[in-house]
Amino acid sequence: MSKKDRRETDSFTVSFLDVASCGFGAMIILLMITKSSAPVTIEFSDVTPEASVTELQEQLFAIRGETRILNRELNAKHEQLSALTERIARLRRDLNDVEGRFNASNQLSEEITDEVGRLAIARQSLTEEMQRLLANVAAPEDNAIGGVPVDSEYIIFVIDTSGSMYNTPGNWDKMLDVIDKTLDVYPEVKGIQVMNDMGDYMFNSYRGEWMPDTPRGRSNIISTLRTWQPYSNSSPVEGVTRAINTFYSPDKKISIYVLGDDFQPGGSIRDVLNTIDRINVEDANGDRLVRIHGIGFPTIFAGPPRFRQSAYRYTNMMREMTQRNGGTFVGLNDFQ
Repeated sequence: MSKKDRRETDSFTVSFLDVASCGFGAMIILLMITKSSAPVTIEFSDVTPEASVTELQEQLFAIRGETRILNRELNAKHEQLSALTERIARLRRDLNDVEGRFNASNQLSEEITDEVGRLAIARQSLTEEMQRLLANVAAPEDNAIGGVPVDSEYIIFVIDTSGSMYNTPGNWDKMLDVIDKTLDVYPEVKGIQVMNDMGDYMFNSYRGEWMPDTPRGRSNIISTLRTWQPYSNSSPVEGVTRAINTFYSPDKKISIYVLGDDFQPGGSIRDVLNTIDRINVEDANGDRLVRIHGIGFPTIFAGPPRFRQSAYRYTNMMREMTQRNGGTFVGLNDFQ
């Protein structure tokens, strides 16, 4: 190696060591001038963990108390809402009752005039024997009961014996008075029968037979009726159908008087009318086998309005039934 090459290598070696020594020395100097100290507390807290838990529990209890209060208020609002809903339902029922009574009154007022005309054309022709009987008896001043013609030779009373008819003060006496007056305007008939709306006979000894028309027999009917109360379902269909099926005869003029006050919901008015139509068919002249009249008693109107719908049903059913079967329906205003 030449002296020149050796000199260049030595220079490089010395320079490198100088740089390394300077760097190491700088690091030592930095460590020496850096001041070491203990960790510094940034913030001091006077609250212990136990106190924090207690405070949170108190907040939780306060929230629960507020929740119970809000729940009570909510329940109170629900009760108020239920009471208002029930009141609205009652008002709607009362409104329906008023509307039904109003409609029934309108229908009745519209049909009164037509009823009189229909009675004139629906009157049965008197048989020769009835004419003979009437010729020997002075005609009463009122020869009709509520406008119902009384020209039949045989009469059947079908009476509603339900609790509303029997137990309403004054009503049963009124019903006895109506039957008594009905018998009075018939001077004499060939046969009488009394059944309840279920088709039960008042006198089982005359079951399926006509009772003879005698003063004693009429008196016995009224006296027995005072305490007669067999079971009733407030529907005349059973009594009317039994009366027609048992007593109809082509040579007899028969009138059925239906006396009642209501027709309970659940029964079908259309089914009742269809049943009567199938049994009480028209003859060759277009007349029904028997004539059906109806008398309505206002007992239901003495009670709460919510029960009056059954009275409207009875009125509508009997008006249609009597119109179809050559009779008429009379609704009494009171039972006094």
